[in-house]
Amino acid sequence: MDEIAFRQRRALIVGGSLAGLIAGNLLQRRGWDVDIYERTGGVLEGRGAGITVLPGLIEGLQAAGVDIPEAALGVELPARVALDRNGRVVAERTFSQVMTSWRRLYELLKGAFPEARYHSGVSVEHIEQTDATVSAYLADGKRLDADLLIGADGLRSTVRSRFLPQIKPHYPGYIAWRCLADENDLSAATRELLLARYAVCVAPGEQGIGYPVPGPQHSVERGKRQYNVVWYSPVREHEELPGLLTDDSGRYHPNGIAPSLISARVRERMVERAAQVLAPQFAEAIARSRLVFFQPIVDLEMPRLVFGRIVVIGDAAFVARPHVAMGVPKAAGDALALVAAIHEGNGLAAFEAQRMRVGAAIVARGRYLGAYMEAQLKSQEEREQAQQRRIPEQVMMETAAPMDYGR
Repeated sequence: MDEIAFRQRRALIVGGSLAGLIAGNLLQRRGWDVDIYERTGGVLEGRGAGITVLPGLIEGLQAAGVDIPEAALGVELPARVALDRNGRVVAERTFSQVMTSWRRLYELLKGAFPEARYHSGVSVEHIEQTDATVSAYLADGKRLDADLLIGADGLRSTVRSRFLPQIKPHYPGYIAWRCLADENDLSAATRELLLARYAVCVAPGEQGIGYPVPGPQHSVERGKRQYNVVWYSPVREHEELPGLLTDDSGRYHPNGIAPSLISARVRERMVERAAQVLAPQFAEAIARSRLVFFQPIVDLEMPRLVFGRIVVIGDAAFVARPHVAMGVPKAAGDALALVAAIHEGNGLAAFEAQRMRVGAAIVARGRYLGAYMEAQLKSQEEREQAQQRRIPEQVMMETAAPMDYGR
């Protein structure tokens, strides 16, 4: 891997979400000829997902040409709070953090990349390589040659599956409902408690996280923000998950169901159950959400990241459970490390060794933070042990917090 020479400095990136855009911007700022190919047509949607600004993200954005202060990215929160099932405050601590949205980051990064070099609705169907070049074949038969190909095409990466088809995501037995409500649709009491703090709900057998994010026009003004809820809930893989992934017409969506296709019955039951098991403030935010979707929680580890002239980064490489909130910061770190390894002469082997360690550490941290939820579908003894180990303040402070992973 260290022997590879990048003579023409030509790169192809498969995947046009945040990881691909960060890598593309970094390379083109270093003088590379870069094209990004995104299989989804039109504008990508992050479905309103909230993003916690953690160390590494700002560094990646600035290196990618997005020179923006951290505070300008989103909503700055000065403290954290933990609520029990009844909505009572059981822990609180000062802890400053900025919360932003996927859409905000995507628009900033896409605005920094040459528009003519971003190709949406274009699929890479096949990849070949020699000692001198790597070639990508598009769905229309067109062949593209480059020095380097970066797979940044997410959890279901076609680039990864080309080389490691046996590597599959692991589902630990729970999902995350993601709900987005307009700030003004919440009651005054709920706004007063939740809108100024990062909140965690530590109800028995469940876990909720909530925080404000910028509004539809990226506004952080009071009254124009949105409230983002992530609700982790146990769901049996074979008995219950298929039903959630089936729309009102009876069609099953094994790779994830779009928000607009979620069955009305499924959504009604979800709102009813939230009222039964979560703090009332969280249940209210869920019931009043204008956008609702869910994701089966998975994690994934890789034995390799480099395949000749082909590299995988972001969620195409390691996928950690969202308790760590490291998806975007890790993607930024992957891209920074890759470009540094190439331009400092360390080679792709050095990049791989470093990011393998980092990816494994982040995945392990996600499993640790998700152990309580994973225990909910195990034996009664295991559930009781998990409950005894659960300390609300610890959950509040460890979730989506900076971690030392040997960067």
